[in-house]
Amino acid sequence: MKLLFKRMILTAGIAVLLPLSAHADMPGRHPAYLHALSDLRTARWMISHRPGDAAVSSQEDIAITEIDRAIGEIKHAAYDDGKDLNDHPQVDLPMDQPGRLHQAADLLAKVHNDLNREEDDPMTRELKHRSLMHVDQAEAAVDHAINDVRNYR
Repeated sequence: MKLLFKRMILTAGIAVLLPLSAHADMPGRHPAYLHALSDLRTARWMISHRPGDAAVSSQEDIAITEIDRAIGEIKHAAYDDGKDLNDHPQVDLPMDQPGRLHQAADLLAKVHNDLNREEDDPMTRELKHRSLMHVDQAEAAVDHAINDVRNYR
């Protein structure tokens, strides 16, 4: 009788916990958020570690500030969606343009495409728009920095 009772308890426990473990592995509705975070972190590193002079530092500072703001918005949206913020997917590292500013610009364009997918959650929709705004402003600052380097400003 005790063995039967123990088996019933064990079976009930498994029945209760099994759906929870299956839910933990689900990617969620917004798998691109984590990928965008990895690309943003890499773009930020490329801009902040670019050798250069003070002529472009103001544009680079603007780009880094906007990237940081976009990272904050995306982290908030990813957290709301139940994503593991410690998961860092592989970065889309473009190598067809010379220089870190060009590579950062390519990554920011990829981030924009990752984030600019249809959003069905009204709470996340506003976060998405703010994230895109910061990414677009970072892209513009990187483009200005590239032009400044070209023109030796």
